[in-house]
Amino acid sequence: MTKILTAFFSRADENYFGGQMRYVTVGNTELAVNLMKEMIDADVFKIEMKKPYAADYMTCINEAKKDLRENARPELVSYPDSIGRYDTVILAYPNYWGTFPMAVATFLELYDFSGKTILPLCTNEGSGLGESENDIRKFTPGAEVRKGLSVTGSKTAESGAEIRAWLAKNGLELR
Repeated sequence: MTKILTAFFSRADENYFGGQMRYVTVGNTELAVNLMKEMIDADVFKIEMKKPYAADYMTCINEAKKDLRENARPELVSYPDSIGRYDTVILAYPNYWGTFPMAVATFLELYDFSGKTILPLCTNEGSGLGESENDIRKFTPGAEVRKGLSVTGSKTAESGAEIRAWLAKNGLELR
């Protein structure tokens, strides 16, 4: 049986939903991960920044843009001791400026993903996966990065069937 790690970055607070801003207590990416918890057996690790982005959406995206431009590596709250026991890593994140948030880069640089399968899942409001799949490949030489799943953030709560089909297509054992 494949041992799976679901590593994800998600942000609550003020978010963009199809042209409107609204506050949420659980971010869209975390909602997607919560759906997956019902479908597969996997360990879960939340990628959290020691200094989180601002609660205000516009300030947050400007902070994220600055981090991307500076190729920053935000410090994380915690780190898994190892990812050696995992065969498959589901990497879930929102699309920030055409790729993943730089906290995900911090996570990816810490570990050797050689021989592992990485399944990207990206929440967004229409920008898709952007360049994130290619960017993951740059950070994880020796890993097999499969076709990711783009989930519309404002429709995450209704995306269970889509997520289930993607997991099955990638050969994961479903409950």
